[in-house]
Amino acid sequence: MSHYLDFAATSALRPPEVAEAMGRFLRECGASPGRGAYGRALEAGRVTLSCRRGVQRLLGLDGDPDRVAFMGNATQGLNTALWGVLRPRDVVVVTQYDHNAVLRPVSYLERIRAVEVRMVGGTPEGSLDYDEAERKMQGARLVVVNSASNVLGNRLPLADLAGRAHAAGALVLVDAAQAAGHLPMTCAADGADMVAFTGHKGMLGPQGIGGLWVRSGIELEPLLRGGSGGDSLPREMPSAMPDRLEAGTLNAPGIAGLEAGIGVVLASGVAVLHRRVAALKQRLRSGLQSVRNVTVHSPPDPEGVGIVTITTSTVDPSTLAHRLDREWDVQARAGLHCAPEAHTLLGTANGGGLRFSLGWASTEEDVDRAVEGVDAIAGSRTP
Repeated sequence: MSHYLDFAATSALRPPEVAEAMGRFLRECGASPGRGAYGRALEAGRVTLSCRRGVQRLLGLDGDPDRVAFMGNATQGLNTALWGVLRPRDVVVVTQYDHNAVLRPVSYLERIRAVEVRMVGGTPEGSLDYDEAERKMQGARLVVVNSASNVLGNRLPLADLAGRAHAAGALVLVDAAQAAGHLPMTCAADGADMVAFTGHKGMLGPQGIGGLWVRSGIELEPLLRGGSGGDSLPREMPSAMPDRLEAGTLNAPGIAGLEAGIGVVLASGVAVLHRRVAALKQRLRSGLQSVRNVTVHSPPDPEGVGIVTITTSTVDPSTLAHRLDREWDVQARAGLHCAPEAHTLLGTANGGGLRFSLGWASTEEDVDRAVEGVDAIAGSRTP
């Protein structure tokens, strides 16, 4: 029996409802939403609208469901927001917790549009210097808030940061990739202006579907241009959402799967899932902390997601991950996790760390097996 502990990368273990919904869609419908007025196309549109509403419920987003635009993943959603908002010489504020899906686009925009990138430093405990953040927000066009770090698992206080950003006249973009489906979220009420999400992690959908919610009144320049299924005569993309940001054919089977995954999460209750994962996280942290030669880097943070990242003084992260997989059937991810700044603040930028991440299907047996394996591989050796 394998013990999958890499939910922060993807929910490789999914509820059967997801595959069933995708198969049913392909067998019984198979059409593209917005590409016709016949029965199959209308059914595809119904599934798509239902999924937009599900995204709103899960993330706490208000207003017209058409403000949710579907894309391939959170990376495309983040790029759409960053490219669509930041003009030449604008200021954008990021933090050390951000993923390369933010850091690389803003670095490129710094080169080609002279965008000024201001980074707020983090701490190994998962906090920020809020006075520094407020200073760096002055004159900013956009502030990016990482809802949960994919290395430490800590949660940043969106409402506090959004309040400070809005007071400085900045818009707020939330990267919800790690938090969506894992944490109860009230993004709109907390002050988010845009929220990027991916479907294949805590939302339990398949890979290849995600998107961006944009608050009413905010207009973005499209990242992609092309067919949108509506008025084909103008050379410009439509002004109305979601067509403005949805160039090309949507991943309709992926949307059907995402709708089913969201349905499972909502039926289970996000708060209920979070409490169960938080208890497993505490069990995992306690077990790993008791292992000789192991350093646990993730703070306890009961409000955060189920991520525990470690290093050992006896085995490098890649070797440890390989041996856990081959010898103990424990699957976890080693490396920098596409978040080099987070590893820099931990002092692990050289070799990275080994990240265990819990999800909806994780069990005490998974946790105990991981601790036992780490102890056997890294703890029994003399440093």
